[in-house]
Order: sequence, then C-alpha cells, then structure tokens
Amino acid sequence: MKTSFHTLLALLAVAVLGGAASTASAKIKIAASLTDLASIASTVGGDQVEVFAIARATSDPHRVEVLPSYMVQVSRAQLYLKVGLGLDQWADGIIDGARSTKLQILDCGKEVTVLDKPAQVNASMGDVHPFGNPHYWLDPRNGAIVAKEIAGQLATMDPAHAAGYQARADAFGKDAEATLERGQKLVGTMPVKAIFTYHSSWVYLAHAYGLEIVATAEPVPGIPPTAKHLAELVQLARERKIPLLLQEPYFSEDAGKFLARETGLRVVKASPSCDGPEAGSYLKHFDSLVAQLVAPSGAAAN
Repeated sequence: MKTSFHTLLALLAVAVLGGAASTASAKIKIAASLTDLASIASTVGGDQVEVFAIARATSDPHRVEVLPSYMVQVSRAQLYLKVGLGLDQWADGIIDGARSTKLQILDCGKEVTVLDKPAQVNASMGDVHPFGNPHYWLDPRNGAIVAKEIAGQLATMDPAHAAGYQARADAFGKDAEATLERGQKLVGTMPVKAIFTYHSSWVYLAHAYGLEIVATAEPVPGIPPTAKHLAELVQLARERKIPLLLQEPYFSEDAGKFLARETGLRVVKASPSCDGPEAGSYLKHFDSLVAQLVAPSGAAAN
C-alpha cells in the first residue's frame, strides 16, 4: 500500500506539472477582420500565437456576411483585431454571436493618422466614412503602428513573452520602412504618376508612394459609375494622359473595360488586402502592388 500511495502521488505530480506546462505553452488564438491585420499579428506574435482572418483577400471588406461558423471560430479566440473607423461593423455581429467573456478586442486604427476625414456627412456623399478613410493598412508605415499596438496588447496578455513581441514589432517597423523606400523608388520611375481608382480604397497607398488619384470610377463612394461620369473620366484621362485604373477584384469590370477601350489606359486589378494571414504576407503585398503599377503600359492587366 505504501508503494501504491507514493506512486499515486508521483502520478498526480506529473499530471499537475504537465497541465501547467501545457497551459504555459498554449498559443494565444487571435482572430482578425482582415488578412492584413492577421499577417501583422502572425509576425509580431511568432510561435506564441495562432492567427486566422475572417474576410478573404478578395472579399469586399465593407460587406462580410455574418456566419455562425465565424462566431464559433471567434468564440475560441482570446483576441480580436478590428480595422475600426467604421469599416468592419459586421465584426460586431460576429463578436456578439461568439458570446465569449474572455475575448479582448483591439481597435487597430486608433493610433494611425486618418486621411480624408469629412467635415460633415450627408446622403449626397454616398457611402462615405464619417471617421475618415478606413483603408489605412495600405501604407506600410501604418502597418508598423499596428504592429506596435498588437505587441503592446500581447505583452499585457502574456507578460512572459513581452520582450519577444516588442523585438519583433521593432523589426517589423524597419522592414516596413525598407519596403516603402523600395517601392517609392520604383514608383518614381513612372513617367505619369496620376491615376484613376475604382473606389477610394487606395488613398493611403497613393499618399505613401507619391501617386495622385485624379478621380474614382465611382462618382461617390458606393455608387456604381454612371454614363455621364464615365464620359467625364474619358475626357479627363485624355487631358491628363492617365495611364491606368487601379481596381479592386470585387467590383464590376464594365467601367474599366470601357475606359480602356476609349482611352487606352491599363486596368490593374488588385486586392487591397494581402493573400493570407501568414507572417510576411502583408509586406510582400506591397511589392506585388508596386510591380503591377510600374509594369510597362503594354503589359497585360491583372
């Protein structure tokens, strides 16, 4: 009986220690509205996190269907990364449906310098964002700001690895600056830096890389192009020698095809979001975008 008692104590000790080790090594599960935020979190979190994104790279980030499966996924997470600025209001439905008391929420846009904040908002302005343009992740410098915010949040949740989170966020900031400088040099080779965009997604990209958005295919945000507006764009394209239209993949191709036929401009179809939630995907996306922008005028549209 004595041996059995000691054996039982040993087994209990192993179980307790094993459970403690398992808890200590458990990864922080992070949900993000967009692949961009997820990729940044993957980079900052390293081996201590497990990250997934709700919206696909090719999805319209303004409109994501609130599905029960998303609620189940988020219910297992400890942290949710929101874009903020009114873009991903759909995330609130997912978060509420998750019914998790352990879930912490980080508004990733709270520290960025917001562009295009309207002085007033009325119905004639279309689907305008009253807090300013929410597509801030399309400036790699803002990605670095988000990385610092995520590092700070993770350090609060997991103090034992705080130094690692901060170090990776600092390294990410340097990589983001290098990515920007590399892209700026390439954009600098473009003979004409004035472009059209379909939607107002690209304001931060243009601001960061030295491009001028002359006009959008949408007459106002969220309103499809009209015949009158397209005729005005044709005239403008001819006057300014606009070389390209930068368009998101989830909008109709009709306007771009019309403008290309009438003016000879090139349509560049590209997602505002990176391919996936993996570490490195976010910054690689800028290299891909710039490569498409500076491609020869006779290159095939993407």
